[in-house]
Amino acid sequence: MYKYIVEGGHPVKGKIAASGNKNAALPCLAATVLAGEPVILRNIPEIEDVAVMIEVLKHLGAKVERLDVHDWRIDPSTISRQDVPAEQSRKVRASILFAGPLLARFGQAILPPPGGDTIGRRRIDTHLLAFQELGARITMDGVLRFSAAKLTGARIFLDEASVTGTENAIMAAVLAEGTTVLRNAASEPHVQDLCLMLSAMGAQIQGIGSNMLTIVGVTALKGADYKIGPDYMEIGSFIGLAAVTHGEITIEGIDQDDLPPLKVGFARLGISWEVKGDSLFVPSNQTMRVAPDMGGQIPKIDDAPWPGFPPDLTSIMTVVATQTEGTALIHEKMFESRMFFVDKLIGMGARIVLCDPHRAVVSGPARLSGALLVSPDVRAGMAMVIAALCADGKSTIQNVYQIERGYERLTERLRMLGAHIERSEDR
Repeated sequence: MYKYIVEGGHPVKGKIAASGNKNAALPCLAATVLAGEPVILRNIPEIEDVAVMIEVLKHLGAKVERLDVHDWRIDPSTISRQDVPAEQSRKVRASILFAGPLLARFGQAILPPPGGDTIGRRRIDTHLLAFQELGARITMDGVLRFSAAKLTGARIFLDEASVTGTENAIMAAVLAEGTTVLRNAASEPHVQDLCLMLSAMGAQIQGIGSNMLTIVGVTALKGADYKIGPDYMEIGSFIGLAAVTHGEITIEGIDQDDLPPLKVGFARLGISWEVKGDSLFVPSNQTMRVAPDMGGQIPKIDDAPWPGFPPDLTSIMTVVATQTEGTALIHEKMFESRMFFVDKLIGMGARIVLCDPHRAVVSGPARLSGALLVSPDVRAGMAMVIAALCADGKSTIQNVYQIERGYERLTERLRMLGAHIERSEDR
């Protein structure tokens, strides 16, 4: 186990390259199972969740070769197993994404219930209902067992716009017989990445980027060479870090199409940036003042399915709001336990009223002091890093495995920006 030792009060400054999108890398790795030929995936982030997905592919029998730090070659033609190991399933919720590809290609899949972040109830009913509509049989006797002699296209209305539920339904449908119409589908950039990768492999998918997808099943998928897009969650995290430390950074390798929802949320806290090509510059002279709604009402930053404000950034925005002049309501609608980390911020000196599991009223600016912190999940963990970097004195952050599941070489990259942060063994 490792911990971070952080000394706050030092503005960040410099250039940093955006990592590949974690939430695209995981389904794209699972989707390689569908191919009959090798697939090359590029711009895959060097994070713990990716390492676990690679372990699963090896367990299934795929030949895995690392071509470069961020590039992998997966040959799924040698897959001989259809079960996901319990240890890997407990570590990463995205392990459930192997269900769709295994079911579609081999007619069966065996998975333990998925683990991952502890941010509240995360139902998998959407996945199960979609598989059943396509003709799969599902039983549970300690593990989930999926089977189908043949998958058949269907008109499916997802009961919620679940990202992983949508991705699993897409991966099952691309090899189903006939046409599948998927409505109320998630449309996040990482879902689009998966669809574009599958299209490069020979899948027939229409409506990419919308909430209605039409998928014409094909008999087989070929190999492909595909590069995933940048991680806009990481980009949003670095924007927040620059703002609260009164620093200035340039983030390279961004996709402008990912930014509009982020711009709306950050603008409510008086934070802006400049974009030129594939680079984003965050200046040090931010307003850092809450922009009230019409009539002087307290504004709300609330998350929603894409193109709403991303739920994975609400933890970051909560920390940013503690350093902003004025009062804002942070409303995390999608996960009932994600906001519980704010008690740690309150202990550091933040002025926050936790109204209920979903809403917190934040008043700033507040002077934060260093503290002993424990990371509960990926995004709250990064929020704690940001809080520690703008606080007075030293902080220790434990359980950093959770943070490193989603942020590549974090301490190394932050030190390049001038942050005072060290990674050491937690004895």
